[in-house]
Amino acid sequence: MDQVAFDPTVRKRSVTIAGHRTSVSLEEPFWDALKDLAKARGQSVNDMVTEIDAGRSGNLSSAIRIKVLEAYREVPSYKENRRRVG
Repeated sequence: MDQVAFDPTVRKRSVTIAGHRTSVSLEEPFWDALKDLAKARGQSVNDMVTEIDAGRSGNLSSAIRIKVLEAYREVPSYKENRRRVG
């Protein structure tokens, strides 16, 4: 997962969840990270969003952001830096 440039622009995209089309609004860096994460896991973005949707308790866009953040926190360099900071 590469470092991304900050782009606060929110983009609305269509996804299919369990056969139903819906739109999701996310900032461009979150869309990019979601695509990278899905690719790394051998999934389509739609499949990944379907999984996130099944486990969420709140807003879908927020659930996607949290999933992306959790994935980045699993990156070894992030974990090492967190141990140092404390």
